[in-house]
Amino acid sequence: MTEPISTRFPARTHTRPSPKAILVEQDGPVLHVRLNPWEGADTLDAAALDDLATLLDDLHERPDIRVLTLSSRGEDFCLGADRGEYQEALAADPTGAGLRRIADRAQRLCQSLENTHAVTIARLHGRVIGAGLALASFCDLRAGADTSRFRMPEVGIGLPPAWGGAMGRLVSEAGAARIRELMLTCDVFDAEAAQRLGLLHRIAPLDRLDAVVDAWTRPLLRRSPEALVLTKRMLAGYARADRTADISLLDSHLLTASLQQHAKG
Repeated sequence: MTEPISTRFPARTHTRPSPKAILVEQDGPVLHVRLNPWEGADTLDAAALDDLATLLDDLHERPDIRVLTLSSRGEDFCLGADRGEYQEALAADPTGAGLRRIADRAQRLCQSLENTHAVTIARLHGRVIGAGLALASFCDLRAGADTSRFRMPEVGIGLPPAWGGAMGRLVSEAGAARIRELMLTCDVFDAEAAQRLGLLHRIAPLDRLDAVVDAWTRPLLRRSPEALVLTKRMLAGYARADRTADISLLDSHLLTASLQQHAKG
């Protein structure tokens, strides 16, 4: 049974008029979450951020949910953040306060995804760009179609790679040298390259991707819930151990300042 999560972001001209931002289907202890793009725009708009954040907040009261899968029903997994919404927010409030609220929401969402007790699995297909890659990087396990393509385009469009506070996570997962190259060059890379970097754990033909996710899910459901939660927390702690400060706290301000400068230019 599919249960759409209600959206709470105030409607604007640019925001989706009626379709739900995400679709949720529960299968026992497994929650399948799908991004639900509208009008062919496979981007992360504020409605999607709000719905995902609400869902993850609700999971605190749902210890019965052991695994969460994240995918998209669009042609691509995600083409990045909704820059049209950014422009609208900045036009409505040139001080950048509205834009910072959207950016802060993205960062809180990524932190919630990283810290949730459920094991999270990203199922990626098509293009996985910018904020889409950032969001997926906060999942515990990532499987991608062999035809999927990845890109970090922010520098190429004059923005810092600041969405969701993901730079630290990406560096931790793939290494500073390779992430530096991909962010500075904005090069497209394929699924095999993503796997070599550690951004994908498994690759499969698109029609076998669900089988890969299922092959992870079944044994996870046999594991001790307490052991899984403790292991996730320990891994997260080790990943952060070499950071002397969390400079990602500045990301919403960096993004806002960059977009304000673009608007002036």
